[in-house]
Amino acid sequence: MSNRITEEQAEKISRQIKLLIFLLVVVPIVLIVIFVEFRLRSMAAKTPYQSPSLRDEARMEVDTLPWHPVQGQRLYVPAYSHVYHQKGEPYPLTVTLNIRNTDVDNEIAVTSVRYFDTAGKELRSLLKKTLRLSPLAATEFVIARDDKAGGAGASFIVEWQAGTKVTQPVVETVMVDTTNTQGLSFISPAVVLSEGVNDPGRAASTAE
Repeated sequence: MSNRITEEQAEKISRQIKLLIFLLVVVPIVLIVIFVEFRLRSMAAKTPYQSPSLRDEARMEVDTLPWHPVQGQRLYVPAYSHVYHQKGEPYPLTVTLNIRNTDVDNEIAVTSVRYFDTAGKELRSLLKKTLRLSPLAATEFVIARDDKAGGAGASFIVEWQAGTKVTQPVVETVMVDTTNTQGLSFISPAVVLSEGVNDPGRAASTAE
């Protein structure tokens, strides 16, 4: 009888220990996760949405530039409006071309942004006028997921200029898809095709 009571007491103590662990460990973890999720959603709700290709004082389209260009580049940027998966089936992606002025003191001007398909055919120009980017400002251009014209070998040709020596901008594409349970994302950096401001293909208009 005493052994049975001892076993019952041991089982009761074991249940109490498990309950104590649950209350002291599992419940706080769950509460922390809920709190963090709530905070993240609250922060996301308060973050102002900025539409792609936003134009403001830091990213302004101009007809002429107030300076003569002394530095510039023509860049090739790979883009993938789809990749292949499983048995070679196309997997469409949203493409974002991002251009960042990395100079902390001087503006740059993006003079041309052109989009090409896999065959090297120009599909369209994404920039109507020269775009001035203030120090550390950035701009982006989006190719929608359902825009399949570019293909797996699509690309951008980006040209920029500056009125003084500046640090080279960061130009890259970001490919993303979140339609399935497992998201896909990757980036492709730009490649320099040519340096200087005397390229015949440049589209900048400068003030005399």
